[in-house]
Amino acid sequence: MNKATIKDIEVSSKRVLVRVDFNVPLDGETGVITDDSRIRAALPTIKYLIRRGARVILCSHLGRPKGKVVEGLRLAIVAQRLSQILEQAVKVARDSIGPDVEKVVAELKDGDVLLLENVRFHPGEGKNDAAFAQALASLADIYVNDAFGTSHRAHASVVGVTKYLPAVAGLLLEEEIKTLGGIMENPAHPFAALLGGARVGDKESMIENIMNRVDYILIGGGMAATFLKAKFYETGLSLIEADKLDIAAGLMEKASRCGVHLLLPVDVVIAGKISPEATVETVSIENIPQDRVIVDIGPKTIGGFQAALLKCKTVFWNGPMGIYEIPQFAEGTKTLAGVLANLMAKTVIGGGSTADAVADMGLVDKMTFVSTGGGASLEFLSGKTLPGVETLPDKES
Repeated sequence: MNKATIKDIEVSSKRVLVRVDFNVPLDGETGVITDDSRIRAALPTIKYLIRRGARVILCSHLGRPKGKVVEGLRLAIVAQRLSQILEQAVKVARDSIGPDVEKVVAELKDGDVLLLENVRFHPGEGKNDAAFAQALASLADIYVNDAFGTSHRAHASVVGVTKYLPAVAGLLLEEEIKTLGGIMENPAHPFAALLGGARVGDKESMIENIMNRVDYILIGGGMAATFLKAKFYETGLSLIEADKLDIAAGLMEKASRCGVHLLLPVDVVIAGKISPEATVETVSIENIPQDRVIVDIGPKTIGGFQAALLKCKTVFWNGPMGIYEIPQFAEGTKTLAGVLANLMAKTVIGGGSTADAVADMGLVDKMTFVSTGGGASLEFLSGKTLPGVETLPDKES
C-alpha cells in the first residue's frame, strides 16, 4: 500500500468528499437495514476527519437504481443509522449534485457530516460522465476514496472525481489493500483458499493467480458441481457451467502439477427443489440421482475440509458452501464459519455473501479481517488493477 492517505494531508476546515460503500442489505418488506457492517467499516475514516475539524461530505450508492430515482433506495435510512452510531446529527441531501446540495454544503461547519443522495440515481455515475464527476467535485476541496467494495468500478464518484480534486485513500481502503496484499505477498503457510458460491467463472482468474501461493484449495458451493462434472460424476439438476468444464479440469491438473491439495466434496446434500419446504438427504458423489440438485456439502466433506483448515496458518474464504439462506442447506457454511472463528490463524473473509453469512452468525469479530468488497476482493486477488485504487496518487517519497 503505497498510496497517499488522509494521514498525509491537512483536512482541518476543508470540505472533504468521501466515497463510502453504504450499499447495505435492506429487508425486502420493511426496508429496514439488516446489517450495518459496511457503515461501521467506514467509521475510522469518518471519525478521523471529524476529530480534525473537516467538513465531511459522504457519497455512496445503494442498490441498482440504474440511473433513475427509486424511492426505496434513498439513503435517508442510512444517514439515520450512521447518526445513531456516531452519536451526532448527520445531515441528508435530497440529491448528490445541484444548487440545493451546494447550499447545504455551504452551511457546513467544521466537524459536520453530510450524506449526499444515492449517486446511482444519476446515469452519469455508472458512465463515469465528466460533467457529473465535475459537479460532485465542485462540492469539495479534497476527495477521499474509502469504498474498496466499488473500487473495481470506473464510476464517476470513484474515478472521475480524481481528475478535479486532490485525491487520497481512506483508512478502510488502506486496510483492505494491506490485508489482501499481505496474504498474496507474504502469507504464513500452510495457506488455504476456501471457495464456494455459484460459478467457476467468477473465481477462475483468482484461482489461477493464487495457485502458486496456496497449499490447499477447498471447493464447495454451486461451483463444486462443475468441478465434479469435469471429473465425469453425475450432478443431477445442479447448475453446470458447460463452457467451464475444460477450465475446471485444467485447474485441477494445474493444482496437481503445483503440489496444491485441491479438495472437492466427497458427499453432498441433495434436494428435489430449492425451497425451504424441500426434503434433503446426504449421498456420496458417486450416488447423485439425476432428478436431484446439490444444495450443500455433506458431513464427510465438512470433516475433510475442517481437517485441512486446522493445519493452516492463513485462510482466505470467499463463497458459501451451500444455499445458506435456506436453513437446511446451510450446515456446511455454518460449520466451517465456526471452524474459522476458532482457528489459530489469519482468517480473511472475501466480502459479498460470505461476509453477510459471517455477519448473520455474529462471527465478524472472530475473524482476522472481513473485506467489504466481494467482486473487488476477487479482482484484486486475481492480480487485476482496480481503477479506483490506480487513480490515486502514490505517497511522496
